[in-house]
Amino acid sequence: MKSWIHTATAVGVASLALAWPMSARAQTGPADLPSAEQALAAIDQDPAVLQARRALQAATHSAAMRAAGPYEWTVGATGQRRRIDGSGSTTEWSAQIERPIRIGSKAALDRDIGEAGLRQARAELTAARQEAARLLADQWLDWLAARQSRARLLEQVAFAEANLKAVETRRKAGDASLLEVGVAQGDVAEAKRQASLAAAAEARAQATLRVRYPQLAQVAPALSEPVTLERTEVQWRERILAVSARLRAAQEALRKAEATGARARADRVPDPTVGVFTASEAFRSERVLGVTLSIPLGGSYRAQAALEAQQQAEVARAGVDRETREIELEVATQVAEAISSLERWRLAEQTTAAAGDAARLTQRAYTLGEADLQTLLLVRRQSLETVNAAASARADALRARYRLLIDAQLLWDLGTE
Repeated sequence: MKSWIHTATAVGVASLALAWPMSARAQTGPADLPSAEQALAAIDQDPAVLQARRALQAATHSAAMRAAGPYEWTVGATGQRRRIDGSGSTTEWSAQIERPIRIGSKAALDRDIGEAGLRQARAELTAARQEAARLLADQWLDWLAARQSRARLLEQVAFAEANLKAVETRRKAGDASLLEVGVAQGDVAEAKRQASLAAAAEARAQATLRVRYPQLAQVAPALSEPVTLERTEVQWRERILAVSARLRAAQEALRKAEATGARARADRVPDPTVGVFTASEAFRSERVLGVTLSIPLGGSYRAQAALEAQQQAEVARAGVDRETREIELEVATQVAEAISSLERWRLAEQTTAAAGDAARLTQRAYTLGEADLQTLLLVRRQSLETVNAAASARADALRARYRLLIDAQLLWDLGTE
């Protein structure tokens, strides 16, 4: 079904896409994510993407089936032996071929239904690839964040061991008690426990990537510096709504439902069945050639089917509205998360730097006898907490921005064939 809606949608998408800079649309991927080639290969092997691709193949056959129509030729033949009093018996036969015919606009409507279903399947494949891309980016960042956290916690272990050496030095000089040595040893053990937990989290994240994306090369780059969002919330919303595969799938489902409703209304006028037949009768002295025509008498079933299809179109229309609202809500949430997570990361980095400086100064002060052990351990624990917070905040800020880029189709090429 060709309508102005298709044209308006295409023009809107094209104009909005051109409104964004070429550098953004040509982006193949940040340095801390897999390359576009590796990412797309992994995404295409995602089970949900494979399922959507099979659904697209099925929709291709469904469209061809609807274009061909549901009716087939029917061939029939009869044979009989007739006995006529006084004349004997005669063998007679007849043969016929017939087929229902779609009348009116039913053939065009069937093609519209099939084409809308095909477009819907393509959009659902793109949506599946986008969802797989979000999952890949999330799990990849989880792995890199775990690696960074483990590396920083190992630095904390070294710092705690340096504290222990300072306590032991003061113990030998008679300025520290055996209890203080035991407390420092416990602090080292706690730091090692935290580092062990981080190593386990890294191993789990790496195992998840290895199992889910076996073809993905696990080369770990450093997490990049989060940056400020390039556009406002309104611009992100307009862009994502214009290119959203989920919304496009809902719109195609509506067009399919509308075409199905029009087909059900057209079907209230039944399709006739036409055919030709030939027969041999009366001792083969009669040859019969004729045409058959039969028309079903429509009843309440067809009327109710048309009403049901009309309501299904309303359901699909409500689905478009719901999908639009959900996308708008997701964009608003993601933009807010990207802005707040960036601010959290900046504050966390500042806090981490300040806490690290304070820990080093306190350690020096303790070595010189100007600070007690409890103050030293308190400052070190604060430094440990800020290290974990900074690693998590960096990953959150990157994740929020990359999700927006994926939804806006500005990260990797997630289009379908």
